[in-house]
Amino acid sequence: MIQVSGLRKSYGGTVALDGVDLNVRQGEVYGVVGQSGAGKSTLLRCVNLLERPSAGTVTVAGQDLTALRGKDLNRARQRIGMIHQHFALLSSRTVAGNVSFPLEVMGVPRAERRRRVGELLDLVGLGGRGGDHPHQLSGGQKQRVGIARALAGNPSVLLSDEATSALDPGTTQSILALLRRLNAELGLTILLITHEMDVVKSICDSVAIMSGGRVEESGPIGDLIRTPGSRLTREIFPLPDPAPAGSVTLTFTGDPRQPLVSEAVRKFDVDVSILGGSIEDLAGGSVGRLRVAFSGEQVPAALTYLRERGLLVETS
Repeated sequence: MIQVSGLRKSYGGTVALDGVDLNVRQGEVYGVVGQSGAGKSTLLRCVNLLERPSAGTVTVAGQDLTALRGKDLNRARQRIGMIHQHFALLSSRTVAGNVSFPLEVMGVPRAERRRRVGELLDLVGLGGRGGDHPHQLSGGQKQRVGIARALAGNPSVLLSDEATSALDPGTTQSILALLRRLNAELGLTILLITHEMDVVKSICDSVAIMSGGRVEESGPIGDLIRTPGSRLTREIFPLPDPAPAGSVTLTFTGDPRQPLVSEAVRKFDVDVSILGGSIEDLAGGSVGRLRVAFSGEQVPAALTYLRERGLLVETS
């Protein structure tokens, strides 16, 4: 649904994006994570051409946006909704007026606007609040208005720029649950920017980690978890570095209750000491990471046994 190829963006002598490639599949929630200054927000603004890249292409739903100008670009942008960190609501307008605004710009007749606004407010859990003004709403409610407004034009893609970073943890989870529900019910493709790994763990199917204007690694979370040396795995499951000499780090997906380690211990008559680890519930299921020390003559055979059963086995 979204393909970014060789994207570069410079501001004078400052390079914000340095050859970024990104592929977002239709219907997935794709997270872009990194610290401030990594280039995340610049990337998002280039995806809908609010910022025109210095080089490279951005293709959305098969259409090269970087080749468009004027009215053609504006029409293409109508298929892309955007929600903002600080809501960007018009204080002089009611909730309904804020949601209606893009429909007015698109020339939708008044009766159709009213019907559509009512549907959207019900969809985001704000039915009956259309006459309120933004100052009467909580932060989470304001963001729900922003989401409803972003959906006004029936977009196929939703861009989210740090949409939960100004919210408390409980409200953050409710907004993420709403985005996941919209993703499932409407078939929306969602590209979200965040600096919080908890957001990635809660909602994302795939992720790109950015640093210094470049993508360090990207792909489906399950694939990255199973990749040796993955930065994503290290950040989701922080273990002390460097790993002690002779230790083994085991990463597993699927049912964490499978007694694979104890099976290996019994089968190969080896001893095991647990040095650390945890299990996390990600959007795609449970994933665990365990650092252990094996001892015994058949340790190599035990490690082979674990690899054959789908565990990622990394030795130090």
